[in-house]
Amino acid sequence: MSMRKLAIITGASSGIGREISTLAAADGYDLILAADEPCVEAAAGLRAEGIEIQCVVADLATAAGVEKLLACASGRAVDVLVANAGHGLGRGFLDQDAEQWRHVIDTNITGTLLLLQPVLKQMVARGEGRVLITGSIAGHLAGSFQAVYNGTKAFIDSFAAAIGNELQDTGVTITCLKPGATDTNFFARAGMLDTKVGQAKKDDPADVAVTGWEAMKAGEHAVVHGLKNKAQVLAAGVLSEAATAAMHRKQAEPGSGSSD
Repeated sequence: MSMRKLAIITGASSGIGREISTLAAADGYDLILAADEPCVEAAAGLRAEGIEIQCVVADLATAAGVEKLLACASGRAVDVLVANAGHGLGRGFLDQDAEQWRHVIDTNITGTLLLLQPVLKQMVARGEGRVLITGSIAGHLAGSFQAVYNGTKAFIDSFAAAIGNELQDTGVTITCLKPGATDTNFFARAGMLDTKVGQAKKDDPADVAVTGWEAMKAGEHAVVHGLKNKAQVLAAGVLSEAATAAMHRKQAEPGSGSSD
């Protein structure tokens, strides 16, 4: 059995998760990479580091998918967990199928908690471990035309802070990474390419990954990537939810990207 430390990273096939995988490999971690699609390409560049890599295709919106992922650890201690898997969904709530918005909730909230709880119990029993959870600045904004997604991120942002407080003095730290719009497949998969935010310039996922990874290693409770995103969070703290909903509508309403 490998003597290296082990990191589990979800949502690892592309975007922020893929970039975090690169950082973890550079730091010498063996990796279990999970995604809802094959992450062969992401893993190929990491094998040259000489680390052990397992790739797991699993739907982490389901208990069965989470159990499949956990089984891959084969009893090894998990030193780092990056709970990065997430799913977005654009358009008005009344235009979304219930199956679609339930999958967003089950991926972003239910599956995340099903994964976190057993790993955290193991970490606390050992008295050490680091967890990085991908929240979002969206959790601070009432998300018109992205209402379910923003609501799930509000839950995750809050939950991460609460659990981090519960686990103080255990040797286990919880860090919540809060990115803004990032140049990943998120907007295509969420059906938002025709929106203003979908067409706008976005943050580099490699830069976002470094922000989160370094904050996790430092044991920070939360980190917002980028000055513009920090400004948005500060503004949201003094504006009403009706005001942030109106702001969000301008960015996320279908067809807004071609309205200028």
